[in-house]
Amino acid sequence: MARSNDSRRVKQHIIEEWTGKILTSLCIVLLVVTIFSMVYFVATKGLSSFFKNGISLAEMLGGTSWKPEGNPPMFGALPFIFGSFATSMLAAVISAPLSICAALFMVEIMPKLGKKVLQPAIELLAGIPSVVYGFVGLSVIVPLYRDIFPGQGLGILAGASVLSVMILPTMTSIATDALRALPAGLKEGSYALGATRWQTLSRTVIPTTLPALMTGVVLGMARAFGEALAVQMVIGNAPHIPNSLFQSTSTLTSVITLSMGNTVMGSIQNNVLWTLALILLLMTFVFVFIVRWLERRAIR
Repeated sequence: MARSNDSRRVKQHIIEEWTGKILTSLCIVLLVVTIFSMVYFVATKGLSSFFKNGISLAEMLGGTSWKPEGNPPMFGALPFIFGSFATSMLAAVISAPLSICAALFMVEIMPKLGKKVLQPAIELLAGIPSVVYGFVGLSVIVPLYRDIFPGQGLGILAGASVLSVMILPTMTSIATDALRALPAGLKEGSYALGATRWQTLSRTVIPTTLPALMTGVVLGMARAFGEALAVQMVIGNAPHIPNSLFQSTSTLTSVITLSMGNTVMGSIQNNVLWTLALILLLMTFVFVFIVRWLERRAIR
């Protein structure tokens, strides 16, 4: 009787194990097929403008004139590429010191207060819809910049200011996890040698966790690079390269969202927008590769 019960349990465990393996394998296959299908779809649509419509790659990546309805039509995407990189990098420059300082405060300086008050407040920012950020930027930041700086308040600085708040939770959470994973022996050894708290933070903690901190910065830039609605509301959406941070410009995501609904599927204008989407997708892959490289450095 006991042997029969044991054999039933063994069979049941085997069935459960194989069921779990099959379900997990199906989920992985579905995920891989979905990703490759998306990449294939965007790539075939995006490359049509070069192979089907005969647009020059140098003309698109290096051109500064965007006139899709002109005669002849011109598709210089350099202003949009510049606008995307400028807003993302400036947002990272603004948000990185704030996120690192917030993480240091929550982990090293006042962990109890930071964990109870500051961390929930920062995590709350991640749940706010992007349209709310854009509306606040349009109602508060743009008029503020209009009163202080020359111009209408719309531009790269306004877009970067909104994005810096949006990517703050991502960068702060990664920095917090990196600081909490730091071995306590490093800090104790620094204090044992007579170092002050500031010396320990600046010469031991931050250099040791720098690869992980940079991972958070890169992920924040990737988040900012793909944002559309909030930036679209405050950047001005002008298809030219600005001469200052206070002039209107546009980004890849803005021109795609504004123009995609006004084009016919298969037309040259539609294919060019898919090419811009392909550029966004390739930049996402670049950010992922950079993150993986930084993670390998952190492991070493």
